[in-house]
Amino acid sequence: MRLTIHPNSAMPLFTGICLMIMGSCSSNHHKDKQAVADTAVVVTVSQPATDLKKGLSVSGVIEAVQSANISTRVMGYITSIKVNVGDRVSKGQLLLTISNDDILAKGAQADAMIAEANAGFINAQKDFDRFNALYKQQSASAKELDNVTLQYKSAKARLDAAKQARNEVNATLSYTNLTAPFAGLVTQKMIDAGSMANPGMPLLTIEQSGSYQVSVSVPESEIGLITEGTPATVTISAAHQVINGKITQIGKSSQNSGGQYIIKIHIPDYQKQGLFAGMYANVAIPLKQAVKAADTDGLVMVPVSAIEYKNQLTGLYTISSNHTALLRWVRLGKTSANEVEVLSGLAANEPFIVSAEGKLYDGVAVKIK
Repeated sequence: MRLTIHPNSAMPLFTGICLMIMGSCSSNHHKDKQAVADTAVVVTVSQPATDLKKGLSVSGVIEAVQSANISTRVMGYITSIKVNVGDRVSKGQLLLTISNDDILAKGAQADAMIAEANAGFINAQKDFDRFNALYKQQSASAKELDNVTLQYKSAKARLDAAKQARNEVNATLSYTNLTAPFAGLVTQKMIDAGSMANPGMPLLTIEQSGSYQVSVSVPESEIGLITEGTPATVTISAAHQVINGKITQIGKSSQNSGGQYIIKIHIPDYQKQGLFAGMYANVAIPLKQAVKAADTDGLVMVPVSAIEYKNQLTGLYTISSNHTALLRWVRLGKTSANEVEVLSGLAANEPFIVSAEGKLYDGVAVKIK
């Protein structure tokens, strides 16, 4: 059976079929757009900071709050060393001894001088007492009493001098038996038994048991912006630690530090595990007000947290014209506090992704928060 379609009725039928197909395509396209929007990664964007400096980044060294270099005031051979590196010592504990035969000989001489002077003093005192009594009885003249008095004072002075010589020997002798000035840990031993010790030469180093601090140098252009009690972030790469410290001391003079001011940052005791004196530390100090740095005109600064590291390349994510993440390779410069300089690859007014609420990769759809 052959079906015949009249030309006047074919056109409306064709038009209806086209409208149905177009409606279906439009619906599918709308659903696709909705699906992309639902799966887009929510991101936060920002623009580079160009001229304002909000923090200061400096390097320093970890040190004990109190440490001492043990040295002597005499010259002599080291006869014994009682401690080793890593030993804990108590206050007054004997650390090392130095040969002291010559000092002991001087001590014996001082004792003989004391004995001689004491005998002369006793004899002079007896004469003084006897002539004093005779003078009161008018049996001795004033001239004789004056002479005896002078002899008595001279004998007493010689005895005092002999005793002071003995005190000097005792003081010198004490430098041949070196003891710990406080309880702590032996961190360095710079000499061995049998070596010659010279006056002022460090022999041992002791660090007091207790807290650590970081000593850093701050240039004069920023020292006026730092105050005691300001928090500071201490990054110790060797120990893989990031510590929240606090500025406890600010140097008031740069006369002996090459124009740099020394500041101290306290490390809490509960965070000192794994730390050793001498470790290098990077310290980020927030400034109390953002300042325009004299040597940072045209710098493009971005947060360190926004940087992506892949193999030997560094980059950050920007947003393309079709709202997808675009990884932009950049060349970095110096780091200041929590920001890093971008030398090339990002314009000063170009937005970039600071953080994302999902995994970012090249081409993923993004939605600005």
